[in-house]
Amino acid sequence: MPPPLPTASPASITLERVTKRFPGGVVAVDKIDLIVEPGEFFSLLGPSGCGKTTTLRMIAGFEAADEGRVVVGGRDLTHVPVHHRDMGMVFQSYALFPHRTVAENVAFGLRMRGVARPEMAARVASALAQVKLEGYEARRPAELSGGQQQRVALARAIVIRPPVLLCDEPLGALDRKLRQAMQVELKELQRALGVTLVFVTHDQEEALAMSDRIGVMNSGRLEQVGAPADIYDRPRTRFVAEFIGEINLIEGRVHDGGFIAADGRVLPVSSEKGEGAAALALRPEKLRIVSSGAGVIDGVLSDASFLGDQVLYTVTLADGRRLLVKERNPGTGALRQNGSTLGVRWEPRDAVILRNA
Repeated sequence: MPPPLPTASPASITLERVTKRFPGGVVAVDKIDLIVEPGEFFSLLGPSGCGKTTTLRMIAGFEAADEGRVVVGGRDLTHVPVHHRDMGMVFQSYALFPHRTVAENVAFGLRMRGVARPEMAARVASALAQVKLEGYEARRPAELSGGQQQRVALARAIVIRPPVLLCDEPLGALDRKLRQAMQVELKELQRALGVTLVFVTHDQEEALAMSDRIGVMNSGRLEQVGAPADIYDRPRTRFVAEFIGEINLIEGRVHDGGFIAADGRVLPVSSEKGEGAAALALRPEKLRIVSSGAGVIDGVLSDASFLGDQVLYTVTLADGRRLLVKERNPGTGALRQNGSTLGVRWEPRDAVILRNA
């Protein structure tokens, strides 16, 4: 096996008030401030049209920022052309040359940089070993599976030894099982290389599973930046709460250190400061079903969905609202019966207060 592929020292990425406008007055990215640490796996997560890919393209240099600065490794690259930024890029479409072999595709960036043939051959072999494609050098893209083509695209990106690797929905075209396998491989590769990686995705599970930190984008702005557990357990806005996983929202207001639901019921939360309209956010797996009368909220079980290791229950309250409750599969094959009256409770520390803007 060829020796491991060395890389440049991982670089930090700093965005300072970066803004991008498109014709017609569309603001695709709106004054973003962001710092990605050296060697970090950072995901930009959000729905289609939120600005995440445009942000990535401004880091890469494919799009010019209308305002603000892009600083990588301490260098201001705001006005530096893409071919002088020395970054690896992986696209969802793979963007492989169909008429070239695997080895020729991987070597493309090295040829553009004038690397000598002996060194080029050694670096191509090392890159292919890193992505587990030894022996595929002479094949063409049409002879490869989707996962193998994605590995070629990764090898082409890392062979230039970039301090930063940018990935735009790189796993989006793969089926679910292969996608999950590639998530593990990409994370392992990033750790082995130590490269700073910015990963764009709309898939919440993917971002939560792979990232050191996540930036959730909405309408061109960063709604929240944090570790996956913080993003999931402590969302700061309604958008983040509803976009990441499943959530129950109970409307009401904060009053006198507690939370009062719209129906006047006082619900348990950790002590809250201030007053005003808000929503109580509860993850389904944080709720517990208890006997009727013993719970914080009484309701009727209206649906049960078997999810394998878990069961998702829908509890309909007296006013017609519904709460989702997830429980671990008891393993007996017997689910709770629809139509049964029950209660729902939670620990105050698991309730998140989302203030109205």
